[in-house]
Amino acid sequence: MHKIVEGKVVVVTGAGGGIGRDIALAMAQHGARVVVNDIGASLSGEGLSAGPAQQVVEEIIAAGGQAVANTDSVSDASSAARIVETAVDVFGRIDCVVNNAGILRDSLFHKMSADEWDAVLKVHLYGAFYMSKAAALHFKAQASGALVHMTSTSGLIGNLAQANYSAAKLGLTALSKSIALDMQRFNVRSNCIAPFAWSRMISSIPINDAAQQARVDKIKLMTPAKIAPLAVFLASDSASDVNAQVFTVRNNEIFLMSQPRPLRSVHRAEGWTPESIAEHAMPALKSNFVAMDRSADVFSWDPI
Repeated sequence: MHKIVEGKVVVVTGAGGGIGRDIALAMAQHGARVVVNDIGASLSGEGLSAGPAQQVVEEIIAAGGQAVANTDSVSDASSAARIVETAVDVFGRIDCVVNNAGILRDSLFHKMSADEWDAVLKVHLYGAFYMSKAAALHFKAQASGALVHMTSTSGLIGNLAQANYSAAKLGLTALSKSIALDMQRFNVRSNCIAPFAWSRMISSIPINDAAQQARVDKIKLMTPAKIAPLAVFLASDSASDVNAQVFTVRNNEIFLMSQPRPLRSVHRAEGWTPESIAEHAMPALKSNFVAMDRSADVFSWDPI
């Protein structure tokens, strides 16, 4: 039986654990040769270890698949390029990059340091750019390729104490759209997944009351393995007509997310003054204002 990504070479960043690990395992199970990238750092990006990536490689090989480990960082252009070159050197090509690597440095905005901002942007946004750019040159030459970026409802909707992470993740969705527009002529696709799953990243959510504990308990039911099938599909030729989209996966639910479009307009033939905006424009628009929701307010029902 033909496997959906048979013969493809896929790089998965941050694949030593959590969502990345399950995506790497699923890619291999469905026929891909996999570069398992992970620097082996803590959730905040501290410390380095080759262990996590190598362990996943050994799992893949034990199951009859093909994989190689890489411990370069995505947050630097030259080391990100080495991750892609690992795929080309070992397996002869590159067909898909899953930009999954990430760290968290949560802090309320007025307390957030420049270092906390920089560190998160470097991995999530710069990292996705560096990885995508390194792969794009190969994709253009072979006139095929797929990028799958892990975004977050923290960016798409909003969350407390995550200005750095939210900004990076919403920036990533715009990056994905730009890549899709610029590279569609070369048969290159770029899509995003916002995952709900219990992982190290979610484990850092502060639990201050019973309601938060109940929310975390629900998230624990959503395993990282639930995210993997969509990532594998997006890497496959079956997804040839899926481009520039943003999906959310929550247990057994897959959502297509909206992207910003006009909600309502007001017009005044003679133009606007600050006063007429106050008297006319804002009262007219206010009923369509977007609420100050957080992710949990929008996805308020139990996972299915």
